[in-house]
Amino acid sequence: MAEYRYNFDEIEKKWQQYWDDKGLFKTEELPDADKYYLLEMFPYPSGKLHMGHVRNYSIGDVAARYFKMKGKNVLHPMGWDSFGLPAENAAIQKGVHPNIWTHDNMGEMREQLKQLGIAYDWDREIATCEPEYYRWMQWIFVQFFKNGLAYKKKNPVNWCPSCETVLANEQVVDGVCDRCGSAVGKKDLEQWYLKITDYAERLLADLDKLGDWPPKVKLMQKNWIGRSTGAEVDFSIEGFDKALRIFTTRPDTLFGVTYMVLAPEHPFVAELTAGGEYEAPVRAFVGKLQYMSDIDRTSTTLEKEGLFIGRCAVNPMNGARVPVYIANYVLMDYGTGAIMAVPAHDQRDFDFAVKYGLDIIPVVDPENPDIDTNDLKEAFVAEGLMINSGAFNGMRNREAIEKITEYLETNGIGKGSVNFRLRDWLISRQRYWGTPIPMIHCENCGWLPEKEENLPILLPTDVAFTGKGESPLTTSKTFSETICPECGGKAEREIDTMDTFLDSSWYFLRFCDARNEKVAFSKEKAAYWMAVDQYIGGVEHAILHLLYARFFTKFLYDIGMSPVDEPFTNLLTQGMVLKDGKKMSKSIGNVVSPGDIINRYGADTARLFILFASPPEKELEWSDAGVEGSYRFLNRVYRIVNELTDAVKTAGDGYKAVSEADKELDFAMNRAIKKVSDDIGGRFGFNTAISSIMEMVNALYKYKEEKAADAGLLKAAVTNLILILSPFTPHICEELWQITGHVDSLYGAKWPDYSEDALVRARAEIVVQINGKIKERVETESGLDREGLIAAVCADERVKRLIDGRDVLKLIAVPDKLINIVIQQ
Repeated sequence: MAEYRYNFDEIEKKWQQYWDDKGLFKTEELPDADKYYLLEMFPYPSGKLHMGHVRNYSIGDVAARYFKMKGKNVLHPMGWDSFGLPAENAAIQKGVHPNIWTHDNMGEMREQLKQLGIAYDWDREIATCEPEYYRWMQWIFVQFFKNGLAYKKKNPVNWCPSCETVLANEQVVDGVCDRCGSAVGKKDLEQWYLKITDYAERLLADLDKLGDWPPKVKLMQKNWIGRSTGAEVDFSIEGFDKALRIFTTRPDTLFGVTYMVLAPEHPFVAELTAGGEYEAPVRAFVGKLQYMSDIDRTSTTLEKEGLFIGRCAVNPMNGARVPVYIANYVLMDYGTGAIMAVPAHDQRDFDFAVKYGLDIIPVVDPENPDIDTNDLKEAFVAEGLMINSGAFNGMRNREAIEKITEYLETNGIGKGSVNFRLRDWLISRQRYWGTPIPMIHCENCGWLPEKEENLPILLPTDVAFTGKGESPLTTSKTFSETICPECGGKAEREIDTMDTFLDSSWYFLRFCDARNEKVAFSKEKAAYWMAVDQYIGGVEHAILHLLYARFFTKFLYDIGMSPVDEPFTNLLTQGMVLKDGKKMSKSIGNVVSPGDIINRYGADTARLFILFASPPEKELEWSDAGVEGSYRFLNRVYRIVNELTDAVKTAGDGYKAVSEADKELDFAMNRAIKKVSDDIGGRFGFNTAISSIMEMVNALYKYKEEKAADAGLLKAAVTNLILILSPFTPHICEELWQITGHVDSLYGAKWPDYSEDALVRARAEIVVQINGKIKERVETESGLDREGLIAAVCADERVKRLIDGRDVLKLIAVPDKLINIVIQQ
């Protein structure tokens, strides 16, 4: 018998070149065809693919190829999220300009993706660092400004002294910069913000409009937006002409307020202490908090520290004088930057009151004999009857919330209000390698956007990368000075660049019309392709990228650009790839290089293993033995198809399954087609889909030994095997498709149908469990009822030996599938 050698290197290069030469993956709008827009989150061009990339893009490619074979017009583009700090660091450390470093990495990763055989429409490739892209990023920013959603203000911001840049709250992890690991402090800077808070209500409500999104991602966004219903209340401060406004979700506890707390950064603090005895100690207290992160300051384990600032506020409900403190646990950028403290009913306030000897006044009787409201040992959640609350005494506290809110509004001292945890998006960065913010400052006209016809504002090349001082843009002699677009006088450009999350907040729309030089994207083309039918990426992007992308899409919808107000219909968040139970990391030394695996086993083996080893949404444990097993399986497929090629080429179409052997193969083939169709087209259960293909291959090996094998059935089995395996391992399947006599490419071939009749079996394979563990498999007639199934299985000699005379305590039977025999141990 001939030896058929699976030369993966030769086969894969051959078909990659063929796909490229034929332009098979190029996509156009076809009005009469159903579209399917599949997108994986585009990568930062770090220079090397890692196994997480391989998994992410292989998952997407399976779906793209499957839906193409199902007759969909599939858009599957790729690009580069190519601005960012690593390129700037490379310029500092290696003396390589960020543009050169970035493009070299893009070229290397592009070739690696092509090596994997991913079916991307490379004609639509975009890179956010290209002027053709960031021109439109700047245009979108100008639209935000013109619509009152971009503004500049001075605020204490997270500052990384090492990166010398501002960080969003989400980029501070455990008090340190998530990029370089340096301790993060605070710094007052004039910064640009986008008013994402104007969209908070819609971003929250429209979570219900999303299709198949993981519930945990929706919950994470819901909690991040953080909607709270309550009341805003104005407290007067003795000797001060401004009201102190607070927000509370529990206006029923207003009579229990015994002190007020301001965030140390609150602008009132400096005014209230200026020139007095408290000015110096307050400044010292504020300085001590400079290098504490917001996360640390709000930690439940943090010791609460405060300082009386020498002023008292007046409770508008009862006229009580209450001292005003600053404290480490109150933040300026949450709520109003001030709180009313009710120590009887909030443990944090209780601990602070005990530490500083402040009054504790309960205002709700919980009607619980275990709680003595006159001698509290700890705070308790206030539910019950109102006490110590004037005219509201005796009222249920839930009713009192409504009544007290009405009282506040009637008397002009407060109002019902909704508050959000979500803050406006700080988008300024003191970096070079980012989109220049297209704003100009004129001493006479203030801040103005650059004229749209002058976009893009290009990054200058005459900059110095020293790693010290301010942004490299300040070293350019050509960038800053400009002309005011309104009065024509001297003006200066903004030298901050944009947070790179802006670039990735609309790239999916640009893919719809990637080469348009007149507008960001054609409305007509966006209307054809949007929304993205399936989006794939890591759960680590659940809050930042996905929330920002939703915000951008809603804004572009509101100004008539986007045809949809939600960008992604379905979302898959794939799990991480682990080795030895840990995330792959250079520092740990457990990284497996995709290039090494491809060179040794081929891209199809790498794809097959990473898709077979675990469900996509679960973590995947790397296994060298698993890779070997995937490689052996592909060799088995290659060998049997080659062995049957002559029979396949000479056989006619159609067959009739007559013998038991015919029916077994017919069943295995149709079961595999159905399973793969359901698993790819439905829940992305790729591991179980591949398992069913492996079972079909086993059945095919068994059947080919039959002397009376039906050539038509063999032809159908081989043809369908190649078709349903092709989304997972496209190179080998293209080769086998050609070997078996087909001229056209397998890409876009019609997906096979399955026969329901073939899935009805005369015989059933019954899994036999003893005390819940699989011990044997027994064939019986199909369709037996419970009693008949038990009788048939228990009559089998192998099962009798398993029971071995021991008492049977219980029998659990699932007709045509399983029997579990519970026996005495």
